[in-house]
Amino acid sequence: MTPTRQVQDDIPGTPLFDGRSARRGYALNRMCYSFNDEANRAAFVADEDGYCARYGLNAEQREAIRARNVLQLIAAGGNAYYLAKFAGIFKLDMQDIGAQQTGVTKDAFREKLAAAGRS
Repeated sequence: MTPTRQVQDDIPGTPLFDGRSARRGYALNRMCYSFNDEANRAAFVADEDGYCARYGLNAEQREAIRARNVLQLIAAGGNAYYLAKFAGIFKLDMQDIGAQQTGVTKDAFREKLAAAGRS
């Protein structure tokens, strides 16, 4: 008898990146990958809507792009590694993303990090 692996799809607050997410987020991740090229980053900044349309982003993904919300982008099928390219265009760093994840300001998130380092 072969043991079966049970996959938990519901981890509160944690969107899983699996095959379904990869398919749903393909256009978004492809667009973010394009940001490896400086000319593409400039084209995006010059015309966000046009650039998103060029890659076929859906309404949910476009709204998350407009909101600069990395967590919404992950929920819309974005892969964190590709989204880092998007975040970098707007000078968002890991502390900005951590603040979004925990629902606090960046300054409050920094304080949490500093407090954890003192423990």
